[in-house]
Amino acid sequence: MRVSFIPLFLLLLPLLEIAGFVVVGREIGALATVGLVILSSVAGSLLLRHQGFGVMTRVRAEMDAGHDPSRQLAHGAMIVLAAILLIIPGFITDIFAILLLLPPVRDFAWRLLKNRIVMATSFSSGFSARRRDTVIDLDDSDYSRDDYPNRPDHNSPWRRLKND
Repeated sequence: MRVSFIPLFLLLLPLLEIAGFVVVGREIGALATVGLVILSSVAGSLLLRHQGFGVMTRVRAEMDAGHDPSRQLAHGAMIVLAAILLIIPGFITDIFAILLLLPPVRDFAWRLLKNRIVMATSFSSGFSARRRDTVIDLDDSDYSRDDYPNRPDHNSPWRRLKND
């Protein structure tokens, strides 16, 4: 029988964080401890805001080059997770967040996780085969508003003003 440690970890994490507050507060003082918690939350918020756009830019660049963007997506997801962990008050979550911000740790995590992730599409054939140079050029005689079969009826009661 396979036992999952995630529920146990989620139950113990708040207790460990409280213990971390007590230990850090005893060493540096209560005010400095609160300041560190606020500072890490602000840093996490800024990181989350900044990295959202950066991840999408890197994924788009990979897709335009015809490469598999899954590594960039995974790195982006790990950075977003790190930012969320920084926002959560506590020093243990901050330690995990700082570890996730290190590129070698993210590469190691990606190597462990990439075989467990199933992609719904194949990137090898889809992106390189895209055609972007198809242009439809119309002259003025090729299209006019009169050719539109369902043009609005100006005599319709739905188009009349209420004061008429």
